Amino acid sequence: MKDIFFDLSVRSVRLNLMRSILASIGIVIGVVAISSMGMLGTNMQLQVKDQLSSGADTIVITADAVRMGPPGSGSTSSSSSATGITKTQLSKIKLAAGSTSKLVPVYLTNTQFTYGSVPGRGSVYGFNPDDITKFLTIENGTNIGGINDALVGSTFATNFNLKIGNRIRIGQDSDTSRPVLRIVGILAARGMSSDNVNTDNAIIVSDDWYTNQYGGKDIYKQVNVIVKDINTIPDVKTAIDTKLNTDKKTPVVRISDASSRLSGITSSLSSITTFILAIGGISLLVAATSIFNVMMMSVNERIQEIGILLSIGTEKGEVRRMFLYEAVILGILGAGVGGISSLIIGYSVVSYMIGTTKYFFLPESIMYIPVGMAIGLVVCILSGLYPAWMASNMDPIDALRSE
Repeated sequence: MKDIFFDLSVRSVRLNLMRSILASIGIVIGVVAISSMGMLGTNMQLQVKDQLSSGADTIVITADAVRMGPPGSGSTSSSSSATGITKTQLSKIKLAAGSTSKLVPVYLTNTQFTYGSVPGRGSVYGFNPDDITKFLTIENGTNIGGINDALVGSTFATNFNLKIGNRIRIGQDSDTSRPVLRIVGILAARGMSSDNVNTDNAIIVSDDWYTNQYGGKDIYKQVNVIVKDINTIPDVKTAIDTKLNTDKKTPVVRISDASSRLSGITSSLSSITTFILAIGGISLLVAATSIFNVMMMSVNERIQEIGILLSIGTEKGEVRRMFLYEAVILGILGAGVGGISSLIIGYSVVSYMIGTTKYFFLPESIMYIPVGMAIGLVVCILSGLYPAWMASNMDPIDALRSE
């Protein structure tokens, strides 16, 4: 059965088409803001999870630097806390990890370098060449063979336009005896890594070259334990903790794995996403004000029409429904256009900000479009409640007398 009150609502929207469109634009902007920002945050989280999952089989052990106070503070620490993981501790880690696990000791420092006449600064990792292929992928070239051979990360190679065979001079310009490294390989991009080894913008050298240049032989920045079965990680962590941290009040090393790092990072990203969504929600509050204003104007312009409807026996609920229909129409128009726009704008934002859209159409991401549309529609209905109530409660006589 045809609803005459719906027809009256459609007629009102048509008669005030420009005003209705402008009010709906506010809803469009709000839906786009919430949907796009929600998808951006979700895609960031999915990318980080994917990248960290690549190191899910790795336990990271670092010297506990918490007890190291600033110079002159008078705080005390063990020698391992002050300098790194020692050879003795490495032996204990190997014993606790078991014969099926692989240990990768890591040297790390930051240094200046020069390629041609271009200066720069970056990280230098020192590894046993046999350990490199256990967790790094050489995209071009070969592994380190000679003492002066080096690998570089993908970002590093791109930034300085490096090729296989190029040479990098390490150290400050004032040092005339600076050593020269020959690039023999370029690593595949790793992105954010759960094993705390970020090689994309780094130089990788052999452990012998590193200790000859910087000293600190058998004092490691960290030790990565690559387990054969990820289900054994809790047991291996407990065994290492028991072996090294004999005094629980003053632990010697920190032990972490991908799950703990992932939990912390995703928690931070979730907070950022929530904050971004809150900003997007502000635009819907502005839209709600606009819709409320339009509905109040519609009521004021149709006072005599309302008086006639009430005087001929129209129920208050039917009058309220007539104005709520109008709010719903505005909401559907705004939410529909906003949903389509969100798909296009969200895809562009994610592609530009993150660099990939491989996660965009996953349910966790795309769900923000219907969620944004639903929120936009609800905002419109809520904005129309008071004007509809006010219209239905008018005195018919007073309404008919108004000009």
